[in-house]
Amino acid sequence: MLTVAGMGPGHLALMTPQALEAVAQADVLVGGKRHLAQFPAFGGEVRALDSDILALLAWLEQQTARRVVVLASGDPLFYGIGTRLVAHFGIAQLQIIPGISAAQYLCSRTGIDMNDIWLTSSHGREVDFDRLAREPKVAMVTDARCGPKVIADALIARGAADRWLVIGENLGMDNERIQWLRPADVHAQYEMNVVVILNER
Repeated sequence: MLTVAGMGPGHLALMTPQALEAVAQADVLVGGKRHLAQFPAFGGEVRALDSDILALLAWLEQQTARRVVVLASGDPLFYGIGTRLVAHFGIAQLQIIPGISAAQYLCSRTGIDMNDIWLTSSHGREVDFDRLAREPKVAMVTDARCGPKVIADALIARGAADRWLVIGENLGMDNERIQWLRPADVHAQYEMNVVVILNER
């Protein structure tokens, strides 16, 4: 059985009991180095995730006799690896265990309701900065290519310098930091982050 388990923002306390139980029962644990480091006592085989997804898929196809758990950042189906695995294997061949997305977590820490929020990501995608500037409320999972500074500059260029950027770094971890900034006050470097853009506060 192939299981995809949401890690939430990254701290074990934010994983569901079902996800933790799946890891405890696994023969093989697959994940990023940061995720695997959360399970130093795991006694089975470990495989680090890298950018070669095609090789991973081919390898997973050969593991049908073993209990394999793939650790996913946040929620597996919110711009996560779960989407790619469902497309490849089909949902009948998978167990997806949801997790808390970074966007959900940031909203819970700041009291921002999610009822009318546009959820998006810059991971491997072309960002629609025009829509970003139009939407009254956006939550975006960012990457090294399109982080808070790029977003802030794009908002300023489109006449949206009055927005608030709520930047959450290292969410759920001991070094978590959350800041409310105007685009002009956003600087260049932020650690693992998610951004909420608001038209008002």
